[in-house]
Amino acid sequence: QVQLVESGGGLVQAGGSLRLSCAASDRAFSSYAMGWFRQAPGQKREFVAGISWSGDLTNYADSVRGRFTISRDNAKNTVYLQMNSLRPEDTAVYYCAADRISSSSVRVGAIDYWGQGTQVTVSS
Repeated sequence: QVQLVESGGGLVQAGGSLRLSCAASDRAFSSYAMGWFRQAPGQKREFVAGISWSGDLTNYADSVRGRFTISRDNAKNTVYLQMNSLRPEDTAVYYCAADRISSSSVRVGAIDYWGQGTQVTVSS
């Protein structure tokens, strides 16, 4: 069973920045497409950003494009989410996700592994 452990969440003022990290326990991490999702209270979990196994392909939700950047370091088995210009509506629990098969970004309906989540709270 692959373990994904997120870190880096916290409380930040609107306009501020945070960087989330997700460390994977599996050496096969370098072959997985990875992604970040979020879930606000009372809302469905939604896609935020995805990255291919090589890091060459990325995609973003319209709501975060231009403010968030996903990246990965396969030597460290870690994927990152740099979040800038944060807004109160970005407040949510953020989850790391792995797709073992995709050759591009994560397939939203085909996630194999989830992290436990990290809380991000943006105050106005």
